[in-house]
Amino acid sequence: MTGRRLAAGEDSMADELGFGQPMGGVAQTAFIVPDLRAAIGHWVRDMKAGPFFVLPNLLTPGQTYRGNESTADIALAMGFAGHMLIELIQPLDDNPSVYRETRKLRGWGFHHLGIACADVDAASADYQTRGYHEAYRAAVPTGGEVVYLDNGSGPASGFLELLPVTPGMNETFTRFWEASRDWDGSNPIRPFG
Repeated sequence: MTGRRLAAGEDSMADELGFGQPMGGVAQTAFIVPDLRAAIGHWVRDMKAGPFFVLPNLLTPGQTYRGNESTADIALAMGFAGHMLIELIQPLDDNPSVYRETRKLRGWGFHHLGIACADVDAASADYQTRGYHEAYRAAVPTGGEVVYLDNGSGPASGFLELLPVTPGMNETFTRFWEASRDWDGSNPIRPFG
């Protein structure tokens, strides 16, 4: 069976996102890092991923962490390795967060897998019937809210992030992926917007 790819700006009814990952499947792998620029350099040099698009601050109002208001601030960079979106996250403070939890338990490194969802709230409810609970929720600049889920082992083995597939998300991530195709290594750090 051949699936249909979601075009930039289109509603999320296709089987595949514009950057080639499946709806409902893993679309992103994320890592927490102590130094965003150094991490980008490592991914560009050693994994041939990139270019990376940087958002220097993401402190959104209305964040919740384990049921309480959160004021965690992060910088992030996104770039592609093939069709996989790589997210690098540098915590900018030590406020309570899913990032601090992981860092205190096992240090820097893998943090979560992002699942592409047409309806984050419905997907969260479904995961909760399987023993997951919401550890973190926040609005994102590409539209909607992300939800990090924990099945009791999130800080130890990684969280699941539900990514809202909005037209803005698909357009932005597809643009990042297109920049990675036949990329010659120049200008490896670029603005997010």
